[in-house]
Amino acid sequence: MPDRPEATTRSGPGRLLVAVYALFALAAGARAGVQIGTKFSEAPAAYVLSAVAAVVYVLATVALALGGRTSRRVAVAACSVELLGVLVVGTLSLADASAFPDATVWSGFGRGYGYVPLVLPVIGLVWLWRTSRTDGRAEALTGEGAGSA
Repeated sequence: MPDRPEATTRSGPGRLLVAVYALFALAAGARAGVQIGTKFSEAPAAYVLSAVAAVVYVLATVALALGGRTSRRVAVAACSVELLGVLVVGTLSLADASAFPDATVWSGFGRGYGYVPLVLPVIGLVWLWRTSRTDGRAEALTGEGAGSA
């Protein structure tokens, strides 16, 4: 059986999810590139965190777009790291604003991006869980799956 499940993120609402992740990958990457290239010494931790966010968004975008079994695992990991990053950086940026002299994508729980960075990984994880349940039913109906040749 190919590494492509029946219900994927390549159609319907999944396509929108991939597009939003791609947009955030581009936005976070561009932001990090400009910040690191022009004023890195002002807030190195914040700018490195923006670059990390960009890498996580790129991983999530590619993994969600591919939609195979391994890609889904990578997508779950990326969305989980993103959610953890938003929660940790968001909490730290509010608790000790001086530690973040300039904003990151995840500062203030993504306040600068309309809180989308806080909501996006939750939506991604729910989508992955929901489509994995659909994929399991499809495999049960077709007889295809891990044990099939």
